[in-house]
Amino acid sequence: MSNERRGEQADYLSYLLRLWRESDGEAPAWRALLKSSQTGEEVGFGSLEELFAFIREQSGGEDPRNRP
Repeated sequence: MSNERRGEQADYLSYLLRLWRESDGEAPAWRALLKSSQTGEEVGFGSLEELFAFIREQSGGEDPRNRP
């Protein structure tokens, strides 16, 4: 069982990151796709904020917006 499934933080994470911009008549928005080089699993994101939140969660990082 992986560390993530047991609720533990991994000591090493490796992803292939793909970034692109899409526009649907409004302001262009960045999209992202992460592919785990360890498992091959892919996770898509509709914004950079979603991507950053995922990375913070996976790495056990703190969101600086939650600091006092």
